[in-house]
Amino acid sequence: MRISDVLRALRDDFPSVSHSKLRFLEEQGLVEPVRTAAGYRQYSPADVERIRFVLVEQRERYLPLKVIKDRLEELDAGEIELGRPATRSHEPRVREVRAPEGGERPAPVAPAPGEPETEIDRALVDGLVSAGVLRPGPGGRLDETATEILRAASALGRYGIEPRHLRSLRTALDREVALARQVVAPLRSQQSPAARARADETADEIGDLFVRLHAAWLRQEITDLA
Repeated sequence: MRISDVLRALRDDFPSVSHSKLRFLEEQGLVEPVRTAAGYRQYSPADVERIRFVLVEQRERYLPLKVIKDRLEELDAGEIELGRPATRSHEPRVREVRAPEGGERPAPVAPAPGEPETEIDRALVDGLVSAGVLRPGPGGRLDETATEILRAASALGRYGIEPRHLRSLRTALDREVALARQVVAPLRSQQSPAARARADETADEIGDLFVRLHAAWLRQEITDLA
């Protein structure tokens, strides 16, 4: 499978996955596609399931790549089965989260493992919206990204980190987006399909580089805390 085929296979479950994300996972040693004589990547169905495993662990468990890599080594050794990570003993239940006053009912949200059924509630949604951390779509609906934010905010709440504490993080993110927009804007302004495609790829690459930079900073600082 070509990289475009892999993205197409993952699109329904992971619509935000990009070319640069797959390249990053390869750089980290989580997947190893073969190369053709011309240097093009080719993925097997097993590679795709391996990538899916990584993405699920990141989305559902918020595990760092180092831990996921250890899980993959267990998978390679036959200690766990693909699609049944050792970190998950059951599928999370799904229940509704109420939107702020005047909004439509949001999409269902699956709680993080071990999270009480009532922990993600209207108060959390309202607090995140008020802090500017959560931005519902038209009609107050919550999409997949919003549910990920809710899960993470709920988990952070167990450590006493409230929506108001996340406001500065969102403000810093807005500055990063503005910086990326400056780079991408000249490409977006061009009319050719090639330029627009390059704009999409550039935006993905900058986003992934920002994520890697943040991860490196956090690893460094958290190590000092520990």
